[in-house]
Amino acid sequence: MAVRNLIILNNPAHWTFDIEEVEVVSAKAYLTESRYAEMKNARVFNLCRSYRYQSVGYYVSLLAAARDHRAIPSVTTMQDFRSQTIIRTIAEDIDELIQKTFAKVTEKEFTLYIYFGQTVLPEHRYVGRSLYNLFQAPLLKVSFEFTKKWLIQQITPLSLGLIPEIDQEHIAEFARNYFSRKRFQRSQIQQYAYDLAILINPEEKSAPSCKRALRKFEEAADELNVYTEFITREDYSSLSEFDALFIRETTSVNHHTYRFSRKAHAEGLVVIDDPWSILRCANKVYLAERLAQAKLPAPRTVILQKEALKSTPETLGLTFPCVLKQPDSAFSQGVVKAENEADFREKLDKLFEKSDLIIAQEFMASDFDWRVGILDRKPLYVCKYYMARGHWQICNWNSGTSSRFGKSETLRVEDAPPAVVQTALKAANLIGDGFYGVDLKQIGDKIYVIEVNDNPSIDAGVEDIVLKDELYLTVIRSIISRIDGPRK
Repeated sequence: MAVRNLIILNNPAHWTFDIEEVEVVSAKAYLTESRYAEMKNARVFNLCRSYRYQSVGYYVSLLAAARDHRAIPSVTTMQDFRSQTIIRTIAEDIDELIQKTFAKVTEKEFTLYIYFGQTVLPEHRYVGRSLYNLFQAPLLKVSFEFTKKWLIQQITPLSLGLIPEIDQEHIAEFARNYFSRKRFQRSQIQQYAYDLAILINPEEKSAPSCKRALRKFEEAADELNVYTEFITREDYSSLSEFDALFIRETTSVNHHTYRFSRKAHAEGLVVIDDPWSILRCANKVYLAERLAQAKLPAPRTVILQKEALKSTPETLGLTFPCVLKQPDSAFSQGVVKAENEADFREKLDKLFEKSDLIIAQEFMASDFDWRVGILDRKPLYVCKYYMARGHWQICNWNSGTSSRFGKSETLRVEDAPPAVVQTALKAANLIGDGFYGVDLKQIGDKIYVIEVNDNPSIDAGVEDIVLKDELYLTVIRSIISRIDGPRK
């Protein structure tokens, strides 16, 4: 079914451009006529006069979401415009570009107009496109102010009537370029049931999935009638075109992966990893507290503040060796072992440069860690990750590539010790119903939870050894089920 591009205005007569790819509709018609309520596969470009709460423009985007139409701007974006804090937080990623673009501007205030992702002056095109990608609305006015550096003061969506007269001649050209882009006219020989975006970073050296695994996800999706497109951080503005987002890039809270997840969830997409799972798993302070409250066995854990540097390890309840972790550590990075008190103080001092709280844990020596992959509150795979050669972790980041990781062994879920699987399930259920990798240690007959990770690894030839293609199909089926559930 072809995608319908609808431009919604309070008064369609204000749209004077002849563009074949769009249908111009009055807000009243869109809100009240049954043909639009029943329309499938539509994109709604909301150019109403106002987006304030409970205005006609607000309801156009709200009903578009209820009809499974893709609204630009979404209700979430409308709300973002109201908060300077949210605007500046979202725009952090392009701060360097903003400073570079306006470095030669001598005034203390500057206003930038962005029309369908483009700017009139070519020297502003990159920052204009980047701002459009972050705050997707057809027509934008961005106000900047210089204090110690350039800061965004306000972002205001515009109606056609508020465009400066000097810019009017450019609007038709920008609109034609915008609606002629391939992604708005994508036609596929096969008509897929759903569109899935998979977020990746082609430059990431230790991504959650290798290239072979990504191809297998694509093949599994195709088998289940789901169209797959691999996207990167540059594709933030295209999220609203998909039904689901699957993140296969290492996640972090202060990172574009979290912003992708948050935006996707707010837009009504199914998203793995969901934003609350990223928040909860990314912070070891949160995990330590949740595990303690649930009385799940874990290494003895102490949460340290800077005042700990004035105390002796004994008064803190620590013995050596011990493990020190940044709260947002991932893939063994930001995790160090302290062998003695001098080593402890030196490493702790460095870690406090990045965080006000540090996790100190009892060191448990073992030949391997258990990893249980859990999806939809069910065990999906079980692996043994052995320690890297001559190292105390499964990954030695100071080693050469060939021996950086230890060997691995994948078991059938039913062949793994029941206590390992059941403990992992209890730990993952404290986080949610998403996709998690629970790391555990087995010391004698006792099982200890080390951490719960969102965004767990699935590499071809490792985690898929037992289930093979069924592993990838199971993940895609979960995504389909999450899409279908609310719609049914």
